[in-house]
Amino acid sequence: MRSEKLHLVNYIGSLLKDSDYVYFISYSGLKVADMTVLRNKLAEAGAGVHVLKNTLIKKAAELSEITVLDSINFTDSTALVCGSGDASVVAKIIMEFGKTCNQVAPKGGYFEGVALSVADVDMIASLPSKEVLRAQLLGVLQAPSRNLVSLLNAKAASIINVINAYKDKKNN
Repeated sequence: MRSEKLHLVNYIGSLLKDSDYVYFISYSGLKVADMTVLRNKLAEAGAGVHVLKNTLIKKAAELSEITVLDSINFTDSTALVCGSGDASVVAKIIMEFGKTCNQVAPKGGYFEGVALSVADVDMIASLPSKEVLRAQLLGVLQAPSRNLVSLLNAKAASIINVINAYKDKKNN
């Protein structure tokens, strides 16, 4: 393998290993202006798009010992979308852009050592963002203590109401 290709394969391998998530998308027939719009949207979410040859992606996965990518169909035009942070935001961008522009469609992905199917990418896109999930978890964790405080307040309030009613009865 020529040194340029070897350098490129090593770069792709580092993208696969060092990224929090990797999505593979098809973009066959996509206009340059549309690809620029997609790149900008993904850049705002902290992701990058790399147009790469399928053979180089396969070779990088092989050299990086990522065998789970064998299940992904690397045919036609493939772009690699990767980054760090919230994977669901990037999946949403890909799925929404695919609805407006038929040339873009997910082929699969790679997340925490597991290959993702198209259905998995769609499911990740339907998840709320990390901030929303954290807020929901915090609400679930706070609910028992909030309910206990409400219950104790209700009991104390009912005792005070009985005492006040007794006081009012005595004053009359």
